[in-house]
Amino acid sequence: MITLKAGDDAPPFTATVQDGSQVSLSDYRGKKLVLFFYPKDDTPGCTAAACSLRDGFDELRDAGYELLGVSPDPTEKHRKFIDKHGLPMPLIADEDHRVMDAYGVWGPKKFMGREYDGVHRTTFVIDATGKIERVITKVNTKNHAAQLLETA
Repeated sequence: MITLKAGDDAPPFTATVQDGSQVSLSDYRGKKLVLFFYPKDDTPGCTAAACSLRDGFDELRDAGYELLGVSPDPTEKHRKFIDKHGLPMPLIADEDHRVMDAYGVWGPKKFMGREYDGVHRTTFVIDATGKIERVITKVNTKNHAAQLLETA
C-alpha cells in the first residue's frame, strides 16, 4: 500500500477544498505541511483526529505547521463537518481518489470479515522543500496533535 517514506518527494497535487477553491502542494512551498488522510467526515475516529488537530492548531502553527485534510467526502459534507466542529483547516474533497492514490493510501481494507477499498488513515509531514519528513501510519486519533508535536 503506502510506499512513500521519509526523504521521498511528496507527490504534487491540485485539488478542491470545501469552499470550492483549488489548493496545490506548491501553495505550501516554504512551509511545513501536515497532510492527513482520513476515511470519512463525522465518524468517531475521524472526528476525534480532526478535533485533536483543531485543539492543537495554535501549537502546531507555532511549531511552523500548516494543516490540510483529505477524504473522499464531497465539498458539501466537508463544509458541514468544519462548521459542526469548528475546524480551522481546509479539507480536500478527493472523490476520485487522485490524491489518495498518489500518496498510496487508497486500497483494500478489511472490516468484520468484509473486504472493500477505502482510505488507510495516514498522516504525512512534508518539509518546506516538498520532501516527506515523516509518515504516520498508526495515527493516535484522540491525541494526533500531540503525536505530531512529539518530534516537531
